[in-house]
Amino acid sequence: MHALYLAFLNSWRGLLHGARTERAIRLELVLLVLGVPLALLLGSSLWVRVGLLVSLLLMLAAEFLNTAIEKLCDHLHPAQHPKIGIVKDLASAGTFMAQGIAAMIWIAALIERLT
Repeated sequence: MHALYLAFLNSWRGLLHGARTERAIRLELVLLVLGVPLALLLGSSLWVRVGLLVSLLLMLAAEFLNTAIEKLCDHLHPAQHPKIGIVKDLASAGTFMAQGIAAMIWIAALIERLT
């Protein structure tokens, strides 16, 4: 249990640091806060609500991983470098894909609710 508690503290510190220092993470945290009540209203069933919420958490998780990769790249190679740029672009593409998944889930739930 102690190891689990320490892991939680590490995650909490990462969450706080990301929220304090990264605009994209703050934006996605706002989307999560707004999305929770919207998911509860928009979702027509338990699984739709879960899907809506999971899509927001997936998007946020991808943003945290992207930020971690960018910070590591900047630490290892502070100067501009084409290959480091490719790594950052790949991480950003992963974030974009997670955002696309979330958008598709939310659009599908909205269409289902309206029809």
